[in-house]
Amino acid sequence: MEAAAAIRNTASFASPAPRIRLARSASVAARAGSSSRGDWQTACAILSSTNDNQAPAPAPKVNGQTTKLAPPDATTPASLDLAPATTNLKRPLSISDLAPAPLHGAQLRVAYQGVPGAYSEAAAGKAYPNCDAIPCDQFEVAFQAVELWIADRAVLPVENSLGGSIHRNYDLLLRHRLHIVGEVQLPVHHCLLALPGVRRELLARVISHPQALAQCEHTLTRMGLNVAREAHDDTAGAAQHVAAQGLRDTAAIASARAAELYGLAVLADGIQDDASNVTRFVMLAREPIIPRTDRPFKTSIVLAHDREGTSLLFKVLSAFAFRDISLTKIESRPHRHRPIRLVDDANVGTAKHFEYMFYIDFQASMADVRAQNALAEIQEFTSFLRVLGSYPMDMTPWDSTAPSSASSTSSSSDQ
Repeated sequence: MEAAAAIRNTASFASPAPRIRLARSASVAARAGSSSRGDWQTACAILSSTNDNQAPAPAPKVNGQTTKLAPPDATTPASLDLAPATTNLKRPLSISDLAPAPLHGAQLRVAYQGVPGAYSEAAAGKAYPNCDAIPCDQFEVAFQAVELWIADRAVLPVENSLGGSIHRNYDLLLRHRLHIVGEVQLPVHHCLLALPGVRRELLARVISHPQALAQCEHTLTRMGLNVAREAHDDTAGAAQHVAAQGLRDTAAIASARAAELYGLAVLADGIQDDASNVTRFVMLAREPIIPRTDRPFKTSIVLAHDREGTSLLFKVLSAFAFRDISLTKIESRPHRHRPIRLVDDANVGTAKHFEYMFYIDFQASMADVRAQNALAEIQEFTSFLRVLGSYPMDMTPWDSTAPSSASSTSSSSDQ
């Protein structure tokens, strides 16, 4: 009975670890030879009642928040100090945040050179209807706008049916790493614009882009406008200048849309010397498109060689002619890094020849085996060869009498 009394006294003693003490007392009672079975049952009952009367352990906390208790047989830590839970963390940037990929022609950001009302803006609207046109003051700025993800595309002129190639953009195509993904041909419809109320005989000068002045030279002479003709950065910029400065002795050559935008009157409509005045624009993107063979494609390349002169061009033409591939353009530009080539001449001394880069457009897709074999052959005898782009041709008919409009339908694009 002394053992049972000891167990009862122990159970009534508050201890941080009563379970351990009670178990030890029960063990002592079990080992006592004089204790009876009733004493052992009494000890077990005391153990059970002691566990039931204990205060429940505090619920564990996770990140400072009380969590639900685990089952009694589970081992649950008193506290889990994890990283602070913050609900206002910023989501990591993805490439879609830098440049959203809109649907074709739906709010694409398209860079062009000039100001609103320029022919390049009309070309951008024809290439990508309903696009967000971004004016740029220089051609190179339009290239950089695409490279820096400010714009999704750029639409820039490369040649005109009357004025020829726009060499600046050919040089920029080689300097930058953008890809040609389409082309668009825009009929150019020039108008003679002046402030409202100004009569033709009061004009003292005409301003516009140099190519626009050249394209209207004979018409202006037939109209009796033997006045000073001054070059401006672009056609729409000339119209904007006349309107902003209030020049009543100056007219501008620009589009009918420029007249609407800047509040000018149209003194003469369709003053270009040739009705078949068309400018070809290329559409540029950061990534090339996948060439196809189910529609007419055009491919643009640039090549050069360090030692060979005219023989290089002969070999290139032969590679295309042998495979019945038609060329649509050949343009030569001086090699910027090696403009002069020295050739030994026993009679005179050292001869100097210009070193050229050749830009070539041909009617074939890079998915065509003929084009692949032709470029493989050309690469064997050239020191430099680069594909600027393989893209759909502009096959839509155009009306030379209709004014240029930015609302024209798309004809060739990166699909």
